[in-house]
Amino acid sequence: MRTKVWSLMAVTALALAGCNSSQDSSQSSTNQAAGAATSGQAAASGNTVSGTVSLRDGSAQLSPAAKLQIDLVDASAQGSAPLASKTVDPVASLPQSFELQFNPADVKATDLYVVKAVLTDGDRHYSMPLQALVLTKGASNQAAIQLVPEQTPGEKELAAFKDVQKQIGGMKVSNGTKLEKDISRGWQVFRQAGEVKFIRELVDYGDKGFTSTDYAYKGGKPWVVVQQKKSSKDAKPSSTDTAGWDDNGTLVLKQHEAGGKTDQLSADDAAALQKQAQDILTMASASKGK
Repeated sequence: MRTKVWSLMAVTALALAGCNSSQDSSQSSTNQAAGAATSGQAAASGNTVSGTVSLRDGSAQLSPAAKLQIDLVDASAQGSAPLASKTVDPVASLPQSFELQFNPADVKATDLYVVKAVLTDGDRHYSMPLQALVLTKGASNQAAIQLVPEQTPGEKELAAFKDVQKQIGGMKVSNGTKLEKDISRGWQVFRQAGEVKFIRELVDYGDKGFTSTDYAYKGGKPWVVVQQKKSSKDAKPSSTDTAGWDDNGTLVLKQHEAGGKTDQLSADDAAALQKQAQDILTMASASKGK
């Protein structure tokens, strides 16, 4: 009788053990499935980089031609193709939100990844003063980018012109004059190592007005011309025309200022200034003091 009781208890224990084992196995499968689902969600949220692009100077105005290029690049692999790109053309307004989708399999944990943004608006380029690190090395998938303006090619030439303008006091100077019908012309020629670098010309047209013009040269060719037009010698300028050419002879600086407003100088007016610069250079080179 005692033997039968113990046998019955053993059978019951084995049955309970089997039940517990089945429950543990079921719970383990549920946990694994949940873990797999969580892992899948993490992978899905890890294939995008997002953020905003804005201008540091919030008052800057963009034209309808402004274009924004945003790239996700591997900074450790110079010259490699971007992992993702987005073009906004035209840029309606800033700040501009963005989202870049990439393949997580392309990301190497040991590499550095950055978001690069470049804004182009005519001759003006806006670039990033600071890198926007993302994805690896503890960086997040978010980037708040601020852009600052670069000098235009014309502004670079004008800045270099003003530097030369400040140096003419240390150059060799000679003077010249020429009288024409109803026109009185005088000029100063500034040379460095025998080469004409700068000419300042004053022309009195009598009742038709007065012009004061600064000409700068590179390699014997017109480089930058700034001409002020006045009603008389001592009057304030009524307008200022500025033209400049790069080393290839391309017109990159073209400004017309009048009435407190700055507009683009026409190609014909710039060509006229270039011809004046060449004519006065020929005249100055033929004069004494070479």
